[in-house]
Amino acid sequence: MYRLLSFCILLLFVFQGCTSTIKVEPIKKVQTSSKKIFEQEDTMIVFALRAEQIGDFKSAAKIFNELYEKSQRKDYLYRSLQNNLYLKQNEEVVSRIEALNMQEDYVLARLKIVSLIEMRRFNQAQLLALELLKKSKEVKDYVLVSEIYTIQEKFDTALKYLESAYLKDYHEYILDRMSIILFVNLQRKKEAIAQLETHTRVHGCSVLICKRLIAFYGNEDDIDGLLSIYLRYYKINSNPKIAKKIVQLYEYQQEYVKLMLFLQKNHNDDETLLRLYISSKNYEKTFPLARKLYEKTGKLKFLAESVIYEYEGQKNKNSKEFLRNISFKFEELLAQDTNHLYLNYYGYILIEHNVDIKKGMGYVKKALKLEPNSSYYLDSLAWGYYKLGKCEESFRIIQRVVTLEGGDNPEVLEHYEAIKKCKGK
Repeated sequence: MYRLLSFCILLLFVFQGCTSTIKVEPIKKVQTSSKKIFEQEDTMIVFALRAEQIGDFKSAAKIFNELYEKSQRKDYLYRSLQNNLYLKQNEEVVSRIEALNMQEDYVLARLKIVSLIEMRRFNQAQLLALELLKKSKEVKDYVLVSEIYTIQEKFDTALKYLESAYLKDYHEYILDRMSIILFVNLQRKKEAIAQLETHTRVHGCSVLICKRLIAFYGNEDDIDGLLSIYLRYYKINSNPKIAKKIVQLYEYQQEYVKLMLFLQKNHNDDETLLRLYISSKNYEKTFPLARKLYEKTGKLKFLAESVIYEYEGQKNKNSKEFLRNISFKFEELLAQDTNHLYLNYYGYILIEHNVDIKKGMGYVKKALKLEPNSSYYLDSLAWGYYKLGKCEESFRIIQRVVTLEGGDNPEVLEHYEAIKKCKGK
């Protein structure tokens, strides 16, 4: 459990802070606004920072220590000791701090405590951390104490210190640490989720808290909770991957109306929205969206869907002006793609509305060359012969249709009855 304490994270939180809500010492800021104390100060800072950049912490620690000795600026001292910590020179850090004998310097106290933790001298670190907390009352010191108890697997005590820290400024990092202890170490899962949810209602759902809730709800297979948090997460991070998760969850719950509303509002998955429009027979919205997708992607399937569903959505299909317009669009489509589905569809329109029966039958026959056993295409051909008054030929074909898959389609059966009557006459 010792390695549950991330050394780097602890350093960041305790010495540099997580956000502006926690007051921190300016360890990173190695040069102040005041005048240089000695001539080479700026040059030495550049060398020290460059050493850190290339991972030469030993040289960086030495240079920053020289800067401190020449200027007595504590920022340099802190930075020098931090570089010792990165090198895991914990004994040296402790001895240097004790030699300085600066009892009231909280930053040095924290550096010493972290060094003691790294050396696994937990009892000593705990005593110093509690003593520091009594003096400072700072949030970062509550966190430091709680981490020591966490390492020792005293999770209830660690949680109490985190709760005290959280009540001071409601910092999300502290809440996150609390929730992990509750959920993972104490198995108080509902309480962990409840605390996170309460925070989101008061302070909003940040990236950190949203992700933690997603992890917890996912672990519990709570689909309603997952969907709820993904929707809130999407408001602060409109990433397509998050939108995809929302779509999957709505589909899993079969909440198609809510999914449609989500897609209409956010326009993040127009292809799924198109499928929903088609399945709900909302053809008035289908064909303009399909046209938009065609113009965006250049995919002919969207051009075909825009034409087909423009026809399906038309209330007055016998309008001569409409039939002229839709015929032009179908011929534009077929000039680019002679798919058998499109050939039959256009051919049937020409037959059904008496636009040009023979021309329509020609398109249907082309479709049948590609799919000779399609009951739908044979039905279109039989209907063409019926429209021409060739009832014997029409009946011969329709008799075959009713024996094929799709032969029980209501429209096919309606055609069968009409053709049978025609033959009888």
